[in-house]
Order: sequence, then structure tokens, then C-alpha cells
Amino acid sequence: MDRIVIGPDGKCRCSWCDAAPEFNTYHDTEWGFPVTDDRRLFEKICLEGFQSGLSWRTILSKRENFRAAFADFDFHRVVQFDETDIARLLQDAGIIRHRGKIEATINNAQRACEMVEREGSLAAYFWRFEPDPTEIATPQTMSTSPTSVALSKDLKKRGWKFVGPTTVFAFMQAMGLVNDHAKGCFLRPKIEDIRKSFVRPL
Repeated sequence: MDRIVIGPDGKCRCSWCDAAPEFNTYHDTEWGFPVTDDRRLFEKICLEGFQSGLSWRTILSKRENFRAAFADFDFHRVVQFDETDIARLLQDAGIIRHRGKIEATINNAQRACEMVEREGSLAAYFWRFEPDPTEIATPQTMSTSPTSVALSKDLKKRGWKFVGPTTVFAFMQAMGLVNDHAKGCFLRPKIEDIRKSFVRPL
């Protein structure tokens, strides 16, 4: 139960919600809900890359700025970014001005386009890596998993950048490939019910 906090509404939530007021809404409406939308999947894996070495609160507070800067994470548009766009982004105080991460996002847009051509969609690819629920015996006790290691390795082989096992595991948690809501969190059983009727992409 040490991974649980009681919110102002009396509901039990994952303890990380206590770190910032805006986390409650993110937790209650996004984190852990299964996602099949390619744009959202691309956005999240890119933002997780930007988070590397930083806090999610920093990234979440700048998310709308990131969306504006990166064409709402439409990878078909981001792939067209050039040196002029990189220079523009490096001057954008609303995002994380890290050349390597900016260039990785543009690179990953190209890799995403290639993946859609080969696999049909990003969702079809990523959901192939949905782990067996027994892989995570106790929620929120792992920062990587055997599946996140395998997915990271495969993404790197395909040319993606800033997709280490920890980054990929955080992506899997957020996009619902695993239900890592803490035991006792009011959302854990709700997510389980959603997962039972969720249609995995082919």
C-alpha cells in the first residue's frame, strides 16, 4: 500500500500522483489506457526520449509546446523537417532544446514511416510486444522488463534513437501495453476490464 496515495476526492491512486497536481488528471485519463492511435504512440515514444535525464512533470508541462513545435507529432510531416527546422527548434524555449533529441525525433519520424509501410501501422508493431501479465509480478517495482529490453533492441536495429529499455518500458506503461497501476489504485481494476474487451491491432 506504500505505492498508493489518497487524493483530494478520496480515491486511492498510484503514489506518483502526489508529486504534482496535474498528475491526477494525466493518471486518471491517460496513463495505462490501451492506445492504438499511431500519432499518439509516436508522440509518446518521442516525449519519453525527451524525458531522458529529466522528470515527466517537465515534459508534461511543455507537452502542448512540443505538439506545436513538432506538427502535432504527425510523423509524415515531421519527416520533412530540415536544418532550418532544427535551428528553429533549438531557439524554442517552450521545448527541451537538445539537438540530439530533436534530431532523434526527426530520425524516428522516418523510421515510423518505414514501419507503417512494412507493418501496416505503428500500433500493429508495438502491440506485438505486449508482455504476458506474469512478467510484472508486482506493479511499479520495475524500470525495465525482458519485453522492454527486446523491444528496445528491435527498435534500435530498425534505426530508432533514444529508445533504451527504460524509455521503452515507460512508453509501455503509459500506452497500456502493461497495466502497471498499483495494487489498490482505483483504476487498476478498471484498466483490467478495458483490456479484456480491447481489440489488439493486427
